[in-house]
Amino acid sequence: MAMAALRREGRRFAPMISSRPITALRSSPLAPSLEDECPLGVRYISTQVVRNRMKSVKNIQKITKAMKMVAASKLRAIQTKAENSRGLWQPFTALLGDLPSANVKKNVVVTISSDKGLCGGINSTSVKISKGLHKLNSGPEKETKYVILGEKAKAQLVRDSKKDIELIITELQKNPLNYTQVSVLADEILKNVEYDALRIVFNKFHSVVSFVPTVSTVLSPEIVEREAESGGKLGDLDSYEVEGGETKGEILQNLAEFQFSCVMFNAVLENACSEQGARMSAMDSSSRNAGDMLDRLTLTYNRTRQASITTELIEIISGASALEG
Repeated sequence: MAMAALRREGRRFAPMISSRPITALRSSPLAPSLEDECPLGVRYISTQVVRNRMKSVKNIQKITKAMKMVAASKLRAIQTKAENSRGLWQPFTALLGDLPSANVKKNVVVTISSDKGLCGGINSTSVKISKGLHKLNSGPEKETKYVILGEKAKAQLVRDSKKDIELIITELQKNPLNYTQVSVLADEILKNVEYDALRIVFNKFHSVVSFVPTVSTVLSPEIVEREAESGGKLGDLDSYEVEGGETKGEILQNLAEFQFSCVMFNAVLENACSEQGARMSAMDSSSRNAGDMLDRLTLTYNRTRQASITTELIEIISGASALEG
């Protein structure tokens, strides 16, 4: 009976209720930021704002979930290639070695990064290591240059070290990666730079949530021969029998070029795997954060809606009491 009376009184006094937003709703934490975007004649504007934001967050969550699925699909395709490519450069490491401590005059830091973002901090890590190598191998009689692969490393290194950049290559992953494509890329690098040591910086893939920043060193044939003659780690190079009419220098030249292309192929694939794994993790975190935000917005929407209903009831009861008095 009481509720029926309230409804009747509400219908009678509905035209008397102001159409301006009520004070209780203006105090909502979400209303002030978008209050000016809506006309004053719209009632309970804060609930509309919250609904719009909830819709936006739901759309973002759908996008991040889709990007995670796409990254997982690409990762499965690249991971097999990366695992198979590890068998290419390992024989060269056993034969020619990997000497990061080699003291040479002309160093070239090859920084491998991605062309797209939203993949965590793998690109920043590669750039930091590249800058550290540049600083470590710089001196009065030394020269260190950059060769950059990928837009993200380019954007960061151009700001600080533009004069030291020798070559920039982007859109490497526009087409599916294969050895032919990378070998042409390696040949272009060798034609455009003079080096004693090529230091390739990339992220080695371990798992979806784990990657290790890695530096692989490829020495020039002259440095390899010098290290072999000095009796270091490459001292057993003369124990191999050489067949054919090629000289030792020509063989070392061919081996160094082939080693660089194989190491580059593996590095590009490993970095691509790390990129997709990091993107999966980043999109998963974004989806969870969107879910948490959606829960908070739902709670805010329910509270605001309940406040508006309570305020309406108070206005109706107050009006009815005033008429009866």
